[in-house]
Amino acid sequence: MRIIVTGGAGFIGSHLTDKLVEAGNQVIVVDNFITGSRENLKKHLKNEKVTIVEHDISKPIYFGEKIDRIYHLASPASPIDYQKHPIPTLKVGALGTHTALGIAKTHKARILLSSTSEVYGDPEEHPQKETYWGHVNPIGERSCYDEAKRFAESIMMAYHRFHGVDTRISRIFNTYGPRMRLDDGRVVPAFISQLLKNEDLSIFGDGSQTRSFCFVSDLVNGLIALMEKGDNFPINLGNPQEITILEFANRIAEIFGKPGKIKYFPLPADDPKRRKPDISRARQILGWEPCVPLKDGLEQTIAWAKSLGVC
Repeated sequence: MRIIVTGGAGFIGSHLTDKLVEAGNQVIVVDNFITGSRENLKKHLKNEKVTIVEHDISKPIYFGEKIDRIYHLASPASPIDYQKHPIPTLKVGALGTHTALGIAKTHKARILLSSTSEVYGDPEEHPQKETYWGHVNPIGERSCYDEAKRFAESIMMAYHRFHGVDTRISRIFNTYGPRMRLDDGRVVPAFISQLLKNEDLSIFGDGSQTRSFCFVSDLVNGLIALMEKGDNFPINLGNPQEITILEFANRIAEIFGKPGKIKYFPLPADDPKRRKPDISRARQILGWEPCVPLKDGLEQTIAWAKSLGVC
């Protein structure tokens, strides 16, 4: 198949590109490299199956040859990035999704949106099912990302219902693995970076807030399964094994083989207190669930980070 991956130079997008190419597909990566990295695609630079197009998907783009699938992953995804680029984040959620849907409509291609668990906000339901409508501050510091994704889901469903476009919506929970930028502010790369530099581990709040960490290879397998076997309604993709941030800090320090000294900071505004997916729909419809244990995934991620020579 000929497949477009918007945001294909990003952390998840580049791993997805690898997997799609390994399966024999022709892949067109569309990325403006605001947060993506050419380094993530270096193995494909001379690969005839991969075309890299530097373009902001928020602006119109034309493809002459038939497109079969579109994975729309383009967006800043860490709080540091989307608070640095709030307007591009809103644009790619709205205008970028509109552009991607237009391509899907023209080519009769199936399209998958990488939405996020952030659409649930600071959830009052736990664990979070896809039927939960969320508890989101529409004008808060995180709203540029939360509301961009909520709008993106809405326009995906509108194009499905009005134009008959074959759509998929993935709600991605915390994902980690090699190729995360160590300075992107998310907890896994932040802790790894601090341990590499022999710094204290930064915990915001008292560390009792929870997250559920899914290794990137599991997530990519879930995205592909959703594209090929899913339905038109949102499906959670994440690891239902919940852990507190404080416990996670101790766990990663233990794997690193270093004492994890903690330094506490105020909790950011609108930071979710608990985050755990209900993946019943993914299990039932896709036959998918994560299989990489946290220890194994962290060991792979730490080994990759150490190979960068950060100190």
